[in-house]
Amino acid sequence: MTLTLLFIILIACHLESTGAKWTYNGPDGEHNWSNNYPFCGGAFQSPIDFQTQLLRYDPNLPPIQVQNYNLSTKEQLTLSNNGHSVQLYLPSHMYISSLPHRYSAAQLHFHWGSSNLLTGSEHTVNGKRFAGEMHVVHFNSDKYPNISMAVDKHDGLAVLGVFIEIGEFNPAFDKFFKYMNGIKYRDQKIQVPAFNIHALLPARLDEYYRYDGSLTTPPCYPSVLWTVFRRPVTISRKQFLALATALYASYAQESTTVPLHGNYRKPQIADNRVVLVSFKDGKKPKC
Repeated sequence: MTLTLLFIILIACHLESTGAKWTYNGPDGEHNWSNNYPFCGGAFQSPIDFQTQLLRYDPNLPPIQVQNYNLSTKEQLTLSNNGHSVQLYLPSHMYISSLPHRYSAAQLHFHWGSSNLLTGSEHTVNGKRFAGEMHVVHFNSDKYPNISMAVDKHDGLAVLGVFIEIGEFNPAFDKFFKYMNGIKYRDQKIQVPAFNIHALLPARLDEYYRYDGSLTTPPCYPSVLWTVFRRPVTISRKQFLALATALYASYAQESTTVPLHGNYRKPQIADNRVVLVSFKDGKKPKC
């Protein structure tokens, strides 16, 4: 074995032993994330519970405006199972235009419960947890060339959060849910035809919660401007169960399969943060 190869193997082993692996439960679960990822134990973490006393109405918050979300079916998108979630990679010509900077799309992914626990959103509202939550992740393309450069910067990311409830069948979600069998195991990827991403969002983009927070997975950088829409979207129970039962967090070659479900972080402390809201409902005015 050459010294170079030995060095590569040692580096790989070191990365594995210093926190490359994390899970939601067990010895590598979220209560131990901060051992290898210090920011996970730091301030301004996400998700949080949107408690009434934290909310402040801000009449100057504009409706969210997104551009180029209606993708051509001639485009191909990569759908992957990264061992922690389902992730759909998005082209950077999609962007949010209603923020101080241009935030270009990078990917969207999901958090959900399980077949016997139909609650799995990360953010909660006065303690209520929804069936699931979708995050559409964008990076500040005015200041940074890509998401890798932006991810640890204080103004690096903007995420649109969408609550998911079980109810009516949702044809927009089926545009990629129907390909789940192609990504049953960790690190599997397939190409799927693009579609109108806007159809995944709620009808009302003018009602939302806004606060400064973090990535909800390691390394938990406090780099996210969060916009979580007030109104959920629905998927059918059958669609939810397809998401909650079809996937594994383990590799295809592993003899023991680990189901991929319950992939949500518990609410974090508010840290004296104020959550601005774009809707009145008797909330205190912003000072």
